[in-house]
Amino acid sequence: MQYDVIVIGAGPAGYVCAIRCAQLGLKTAVVERETVGGVCLNVGCIPSKALINAGKTVHKIRSAEVMGITAGEPKIDVAKLVAWKEGIVGKLTGGVAGLLKNHKIDLHMGEAKVLAAGKIELTGSDGKKSKLDCKNIVLALGSSPIEIPGFAFDGKQVWSSTDALVPGSIPKRMLVIGGGYIGLELGLVYRNLGTEIRVVEFMNRVLPGMEAELSKEMGRSLKKRKIPVHLEAKAMGFKKTKAGLEVEVDIKGKKEKFTCDVILSTVGRRPNGKGLGLEEVGVNVSEAGFIEVDAQRQTSAKGIYAVGDCAGQPMLAHKGSHEGLVAAAAIAGEAGAAYDPACIPAVIFTDPEIASVGLSMEEAKAAGFDPVEGKFPFAASGRAMALCETEGWVKVVGDRSSDKVLGVHMIGPEVTELISEAALAIEMGATVADLAQTIHPHPTLPECLMEASEAVHKMAVHIFQKK
Repeated sequence: MQYDVIVIGAGPAGYVCAIRCAQLGLKTAVVERETVGGVCLNVGCIPSKALINAGKTVHKIRSAEVMGITAGEPKIDVAKLVAWKEGIVGKLTGGVAGLLKNHKIDLHMGEAKVLAAGKIELTGSDGKKSKLDCKNIVLALGSSPIEIPGFAFDGKQVWSSTDALVPGSIPKRMLVIGGGYIGLELGLVYRNLGTEIRVVEFMNRVLPGMEAELSKEMGRSLKKRKIPVHLEAKAMGFKKTKAGLEVEVDIKGKKEKFTCDVILSTVGRRPNGKGLGLEEVGVNVSEAGFIEVDAQRQTSAKGIYAVGDCAGQPMLAHKGSHEGLVAAAAIAGEAGAAYDPACIPAVIFTDPEIASVGLSMEEAKAAGFDPVEGKFPFAASGRAMALCETEGWVKVVGDRSSDKVLGVHMIGPEVTELISEAALAIEMGATVADLAQTIHPHPTLPECLMEASEAVHKMAVHIFQKK
């Protein structure tokens, strides 16, 4: 069968691209080697957030005494917890499969290999090979967890992020290698479920890719919760002993040993661009495995596009989905189709949550702006007090001369739900005054964004600022 488009990969970038292609009248097929929904729906964003919610619920039950509510120690049925999480995953992946079917998109299960522009070899689970022809190919290949020497994933002693989502039991002690967002999100899940955790981070701060003050605030929060964090530290190896797993860690040149029951290794993800023979058909792939693309997401080979994790940083599901829409529009011949976002929000579902979009003060200065910032603490929010979650703040970065919103950075309760307003403000070129003068409902957490905007001009009402 001749297709207009074949999308390789059914994750958030791939299936979104395929559906939009079908909506634009293109005969479309999807090839997927594992499960519809990709990493995000099956072993990433969705199941991890389900477990994060479970962990936070347990934490809230334990801390409800401050509100006059006395409850016993929560009992955790691990099998039921995992089954509940799998039920959510099943509904979402089933929904995506249904959408593909309703849009008359053919789904081919198997391993795809690009033989040439417009020609794909499909190897089914039974080993049988077949050929698929098309006018355009979209590579939505995703990414995989990185293994480090001495800590190969085995699902028992050394867990990947995927393993952490299907526990057979809750371990008593966990050593987390990697203080990035994946390690902290999952580590804090297990901390809330009763596990003692210890974090080993190679860089000089946790969340090294985030805005510096957010990273510093998260470090303070971890210290407040008495979670040991070792910075500028490298996990060297481990051995099994009677007491558990003994992990050797080099901390600023000094060797130390820590005992745990399970090791969670989360040092990042690698794009799946290498080892597929793409270079042989004219596709440029970097040494790291990223596929080079232009504004339309077309690769160096005409008629072959790439979207999602394999198409470059940031490796975020929402960025990949947007790229999928751009690629579909470009293939359909829509004028002006291009990937050109003013900003891409990043969210981290730690406890407290973190959200960031746009430029930091340092980045704004480097870009030639004269930045000024305003900050408003959740400790001054009535809504945050009622939620018993007053840790953190909202910070707005604006340009002194134009008053344009350059960036917004948040740490605190439900900030992952608040950041989209800030992203819209930056995308639309709004000013700090626009945010400040927008009437926000009371009592709500978004008021903190309004107050932080007022604070840029030293005019916040609910905190005192020296002129």
